[in-house]
Amino acid sequence: MVKNIVYIVVAAVFMIGYLRYFEHRSLYFPTKDMEIAPSYMGFKYEDVYFKTPDNVRLNAWFFPADDSTATILFCHGNGGNISHRIDKIALLHNLGLDVFIFDYRGYGRSRGRPSEKGLYADAESAYDYLVSEKNISPEKIILYGESLGGAVAIDLAGRMTARALITESTFTSTRDVAKVVYPYFPTFFMSAGFDSTKKIQKISIPKLIIHSQSDEIIPFNQSEKLFELAVEPKTHLKLVGSHNTCYVDSRDLYISGIDRFLKDVLTEVWHSDGSI
Repeated sequence: MVKNIVYIVVAAVFMIGYLRYFEHRSLYFPTKDMEIAPSYMGFKYEDVYFKTPDNVRLNAWFFPADDSTATILFCHGNGGNISHRIDKIALLHNLGLDVFIFDYRGYGRSRGRPSEKGLYADAESAYDYLVSEKNISPEKIILYGESLGGAVAIDLAGRMTARALITESTFTSTRDVAKVVYPYFPTFFMSAGFDSTKKIQKISIPKLIIHSQSDEIIPFNQSEKLFELAVEPKTHLKLVGSHNTCYVDSRDLYISGIDRFLKDVLTEVWHSDGSI
């Protein structure tokens, strides 16, 4: 009897460990090799490093714009690294925006291993770098989150002061995504939730929620849910195209939508609580 209980406990521990391992491998897809250097594309940029409170060294690129109207703090998705976002950075930079994009722990040239708590800390450290080292006022910071990075940006917007929040192809929670992608996966074992459903209800700054109606990875109805839960002011920009290329497939709408949103936001009187 005792032996059977021991076997059951050992099997349960092994199963939980395997599920956590599978979860991590299914959630984070970092690459270390840098695909291309911004200088190769003719960009003027700064290659910087900064540390998190738990002493993890992170790498980032800062792209200054002439006569910048605001600074984008870019939280990328769960795959690749910052070098895979050069074309998107170019689109944002051409709107007269500084762009600061950083690699989470475990991605690119950043040290450490990714985790939900770690990614939140990384984003806050990137924000602190902009404010303390680059002397950028919070009223000039636009938080931008791509896919998984949307959950990171939403979390950051709930804790720090910023001018506006933009999410692209973002989910309600990783558990909700898992139910669609892995319908038989026991989501109650998941350690990472990246749940934005409650957080977004408490964010008062202007929000632009971007999503492709034909996204094949993150269901469009998840951004609809986020938009429904978000308080005003808010805008829903609906694109077409795949999860990873909707900003290319709907290029004109993507650019004009962001440009119009930011012009409206940046011309409003800004208050220290983030309201306009």
